[in-house]
Amino acid sequence: MVSNSVGAAGDGSGREGSADADAGGADAGGADAGGADAITDVRLVDGAGLSPECTVLIDNGVISAIIPAASAVTTAPGAVVVQGRGGTLLPGLIDAHVHLLGLPDLERATQWGVTTMLDMGTPAMALTDSLRHRPGLADIRGSGNSASAPGGIQTTRMGMPAASAVTGPGDAPRFVADRVAEGADYVKVIVEDPAIMGAAALDVATIGALVDAAHQAGLKVIAHATTAAAVRLATTGGADVVTHAPLDAPLGDEVTAALVASNTVVVPTLTMMRAVAAAASRGQLPTHGAGVSFDHARATVSAWHRAGLAILAGTDSNMAPRSPAQVPHGESLHEELALLVDAGQTPADALLAATAAPAAVFGLTDRGVIEPGYRADLLLIDGDPVRDIRATRNIRGVWLAGLPAARPQAD
Repeated sequence: MVSNSVGAAGDGSGREGSADADAGGADAGGADAGGADAITDVRLVDGAGLSPECTVLIDNGVISAIIPAASAVTTAPGAVVVQGRGGTLLPGLIDAHVHLLGLPDLERATQWGVTTMLDMGTPAMALTDSLRHRPGLADIRGSGNSASAPGGIQTTRMGMPAASAVTGPGDAPRFVADRVAEGADYVKVIVEDPAIMGAAALDVATIGALVDAAHQAGLKVIAHATTAAAVRLATTGGADVVTHAPLDAPLGDEVTAALVASNTVVVPTLTMMRAVAAAASRGQLPTHGAGVSFDHARATVSAWHRAGLAILAGTDSNMAPRSPAQVPHGESLHEELALLVDAGQTPADALLAATAAPAAVFGLTDRGVIEPGYRADLLLIDGDPVRDIRATRNIRGVWLAGLPAARPQAD
């Protein structure tokens, strides 16, 4: 336990009886270390800048107080006090679009400061459930099976079961009921361009029926849409979140205005869009026609930012063998932040897109900010990410509900 009092400590350290740890060492990040009770002398992101140095106190995995760095910190014997040494402390990062295959995915992401992962489609919800509640590893949410049209690549190539295909509007309640029964946290719907995919694309009536059924069950709907026509369909169908950005053409002003009017949230996954565009150039993308270019996705995200749309950071990270492109977990989120800045967001905007914004959209009310009462999901870095977003890669320590990131298991 840790208590605080304003004023200088007797010897200037304020750490009598504590187990001090340098965040750069094994004591701060190893599986054998206890949870942090205080992280001293750190700066927090405060709007478009950094706060003065302060100390963050943690009690039972929750932030209990934030006090000036000059304040005394009195600790109980055995308490773990991490010396921040002027580093920047961020909320743990949230990746708003991943696909998990196993424990190594969580371990890899956690080492890169990703403390929450939102899985956007798996052939079996049991896999997602098996990865939940792992101490020292990223906390996860999941959609289970994705809804798609019969004959689509989700069931013919990506391993989704035949029961995940939705035959029409009347079949939507059955699909959503199945997701509710297996404990899905939200519903994922695959929206494709009917002009390219024909009957293997959901029509707008079915998309709307899926949205209605999900909303009646209290679940949000996340729509996969990688073409301009698909984004238009997802918007018309009423999806809460559109993930990806169109690769075939920049999105028109009319559709962007409709997204704004409906308060739709977007998750561009620019890291994946860049990789998919490269795959398309090799003729490996049956869901798109000619003219595929990453420039279209980037231009669309720039327009979304100018229009004031809520943008979340997600990567579509996955190691699936049949994926159009494999994107590494964890590290790719830092690349996504850089791509969002390149598309026009400020570094502060990008940081919000990976912390407070996804927490708010997905109802994760206990995380996303560094304030008393919130989970101590924390990322300690060197440098100022508000000036240079690449500083998020300079990782010194990661904590999840106060626990240090677990060491990856040996292969």
